Amino acid sequence: MGNEKKDPGGVGLQIESPSPIPSLGAGSPAAFNMITNISLPVPLSLEEKKFLLAVERGDLASVKRVLQRAHRKRNVNVNCVDSLGRGALTLAIENENLEMVELLVVMNVDTKDALLLAINAEFVEAVELLLEHEEIIHKDGEPYSWQRVDINTAMFTPDVTPLMLAAHKNNYEILKILLDRGATLPMPHDVKCGCEECIRRSSEDSLRHSLARVNEYRALASPSLIALSSQDPLLTAFQLSWELRNLAFAEQECKSQYLELRHQCQNFAVELLDQSRSSQELAIILNYDPESPPYMDGDHMKLTRLELAINYKQKKFVAHPNIQQLLAAMWYEGVPGFRRKSAIEKIFIIIKTAVLFPVYCMLYMIAPNCETSKFMRKPFMKFLIHASSYLFFLFLLILVSQRAEVQVVLLFGTEAMKRALQEELARQRGNGPTYLECLVVIYVLGFIWEETQEIYAEGIRSYLRNMWNFIDFSRNFLYCCVALLRVIAYIQQTSQISNDPSTAYIAREHWDDFDPQLIAEGLFAAANIFSALKLVHLFSINPHLGPLQISLGRMVIDIVKFFFIYSLVLFAFACGLNQLLWYFADLEKSKCYSLKGGLPDWDNQGDACMKWRRFGNLFESSQSLFWASFGMVGLETFELTGIKSYTRFWGLLMFGSYSVINVIVLLNLLIAMMSNSYAMIDEHSDTEWKFARTRLWMSYFEESSTLPPPFNIFPTVKHLMRLFGQKKKRDLKRESTIRRKEDKERAERYTNVMRALVWRYVSAMHRRMEQDAVTEDDINEVKTEISAMRYELLDIFEKNGMDVSAVDRKEKTVLAKRMKIWERRLMKDFQVAPVEMAEQEEEEEVEDANPLARFRRVAKKVANNTTSAKWGQVMTGVGVEMNTQIGRCRNRDSFKQQQQLQKAMVEARRLVERSPLPLSRSDSPHIESYTDETTNTLLHLLSQLAEDTETSPGNTLRTNDPRAATPLNLLTAQLTAALSKTPSPRLSKSPRPGATAAGGGGGGGDAGGFGLRSPLGATPG
Repeated sequence: MGNEKKDPGGVGLQIESPSPIPSLGAGSPAAFNMITNISLPVPLSLEEKKFLLAVERGDLASVKRVLQRAHRKRNVNVNCVDSLGRGALTLAIENENLEMVELLVVMNVDTKDALLLAINAEFVEAVELLLEHEEIIHKDGEPYSWQRVDINTAMFTPDVTPLMLAAHKNNYEILKILLDRGATLPMPHDVKCGCEECIRRSSEDSLRHSLARVNEYRALASPSLIALSSQDPLLTAFQLSWELRNLAFAEQECKSQYLELRHQCQNFAVELLDQSRSSQELAIILNYDPESPPYMDGDHMKLTRLELAINYKQKKFVAHPNIQQLLAAMWYEGVPGFRRKSAIEKIFIIIKTAVLFPVYCMLYMIAPNCETSKFMRKPFMKFLIHASSYLFFLFLLILVSQRAEVQVVLLFGTEAMKRALQEELARQRGNGPTYLECLVVIYVLGFIWEETQEIYAEGIRSYLRNMWNFIDFSRNFLYCCVALLRVIAYIQQTSQISNDPSTAYIAREHWDDFDPQLIAEGLFAAANIFSALKLVHLFSINPHLGPLQISLGRMVIDIVKFFFIYSLVLFAFACGLNQLLWYFADLEKSKCYSLKGGLPDWDNQGDACMKWRRFGNLFESSQSLFWASFGMVGLETFELTGIKSYTRFWGLLMFGSYSVINVIVLLNLLIAMMSNSYAMIDEHSDTEWKFARTRLWMSYFEESSTLPPPFNIFPTVKHLMRLFGQKKKRDLKRESTIRRKEDKERAERYTNVMRALVWRYVSAMHRRMEQDAVTEDDINEVKTEISAMRYELLDIFEKNGMDVSAVDRKEKTVLAKRMKIWERRLMKDFQVAPVEMAEQEEEEEVEDANPLARFRRVAKKVANNTTSAKWGQVMTGVGVEMNTQIGRCRNRDSFKQQQQLQKAMVEARRLVERSPLPLSRSDSPHIESYTDETTNTLLHLLSQLAEDTETSPGNTLRTNDPRAATPLNLLTAQLTAALSKTPSPRLSKSPRPGATAAGGGGGGGDAGGFGLRSPLGATPG
């Protein structure tokens, strides 16, 4: 099987096939070592705990001091993590502290999966910064930062990409950033794909392969991703919803997840439809068809897109009030104000149409363009005429079944007519069809022609999707079989009568059991049942009977499912009883057939003739047990000739067991299933009924099939005009030009409407987000901001010579409950690792010379390597996509931001390396002001790093000091001047209240208005 890859959206999604890296097999030794050698977080030193605490509290000055000391002494691991695997960048992202994130990134702290964490936290500013940083440090052909994280302790599975995670979060802004950069999604393969890649992944780790497909489809089902990347969001939502439905049945293990995603796609289509504001927009959406001329105001509505929604089972979309209002206006177009009329007026219109429908049909056949004929083309009138014609057909069936011709002659005929009737009734063989039966045959021909036209117009697949068509097909097929058998019986009986005229008067009770006419009468009775049941389909038009009709259809499905279990139980007990009682049933049979010639003696042995059939063979035993479910078989059936008490006991015990299982268990199970189906329909009764009614309405909106059976089989003036009318010469060149113009116009109108709907949808989504109530996360964020601002103020006061030694920096910090819990666990060395693993590591470190202890340790290692110990732990790598997960810079501004970030990282490394001595508490760098713009923050950070490496806050260099004119200062000054001329346009937030707009104390001026000290000690001009 080929490499089958699907684009579930079908229109414009940026999807690429993943480029997998070699992965380890599930049973390979390398894979086993990867699982057993899990590197869990280790206990932290005191300095590392202080570092993480400073990051959590937003203490920029302390974090900067620790980072500088770590780069000089290497005594602190700046990439350390707590017991839950969270590092400094993770804590900064969780607190949405952009200044802290920028500081950590510039100081070359490993980002690891920080980009994914920022996307998961929907921290847009951090996502932009980390994307620029990742593009700087990433090299082609190598894994990204988040792909180098240990697979066993990573927070996300290896198949998750930034774009995929953003789609999971349904964040419109982050998705747009990634799509503008050219990021792509891995293309999901078909669930039945047999390519080498799918076979390899499934054989290595079927669970990971299945979960990766779920993650891919969860990303594709994101409403924001569909709105951003698809040229036709409605079509994409329909197709993806249908594919998710098929996946739900193909992968039963993940059925609930796929169905949830399907509902998400359906809701997205409904929310898009909510944004339509006029009938014109709705008509353009529902009538869009790339292969037909564009819809213009006043044209006949084909509703192509609505038919597509019905085929894809988009029930919420179809039942939307906007669509139902449009359909109702089209339905009652011929009789305006019908719904506002009184009940008497409605009944009068319906009865008048039902009585005069033959007149309407004949007038349409003669003059198809008159006003009455045009009135017949209206959907509601067409429905009334077709329904009247079908009711007349059912009336004919009733007359045929009641032998109306015979009853009319007996009631109103003359004596001569009655004598002729008696002679005809005595002649029971060789009779032809009656007049009423001929009318039924004409009707059947009309039905067959109607179904043929429907198959030709819609296609066989679309025809088979409608379950009511199966009833139509069964009815027509049975009537055809009846007609064929009647012809065969007539030929056979005529031949017999020609040889022996007395055979015409053979009584029906003496016919052969399988006489063709008897078989035909049985099939005719079954066809009449199907004909009457088709009338239930018309109930969909009524708001009271419609939900009942839908519930009936659902219960039939329940009965079919129940029948399989019931048949198994019935067959099992039938086999047992037949095996137990066959001999005694044969004794009863021999008593019954005691007359000469092997004929049954019903007069004297009637009881024996009834009993032997109960369990004479497997088929009779099954019938007996079936009727026993309805109480039609009693215990006297087991009183057989010659039966022994033991055998009778076992027979009664088996019959009683069957009754308990069938009556008490299975029948109540069926009742529960049917009750559940009705409750489900009743819960969504409005949607289900409107969807069923729309399917019925759509069949009458088409311009074809105006005449009902049997009038549709006769040629009309309209057909003759089409057949013999003159055809105009076609100008192919002119038609091609017009077709291109129409295609362009159609695409532009539909695209403009869809763009308007998407814009309104996104705007409404953002308005709902803005109106959300304040949550606990918002309160925690405020507390974090207050804590960070407190530390900033303390550093500013200390830098300006104020005494802050009396301030308690630890206890009076405003912290959220979550932060307090985390700090307590951090300081007490709380570990998440299992106790057994910790004990094992401790035992390995102790050198025990005792041979017994050494033997125990070796035995424990062997036990941990057994299959039961490795249960559920084997994981292998999946394909990693290269160069397509984050894309690249696409515009000039992004490229400038990336260059500024790269220069800042290089310059920060140089400044830290030139620092001659470690800084003390009094010489710690303090950030005086931070703005929300990355460029300004980086300028400030570089300026303060330069201060820390060359001067102290209390000893500012003068302009004429020879130490000020160092190459480093000159380079910093040039970099500051260059960066201050191109502020980043990425963020638009105003500076924090603590940021200074003028020069600070200490003899220095501001640099570019951001409170920066000039490296040369003078105020820049």
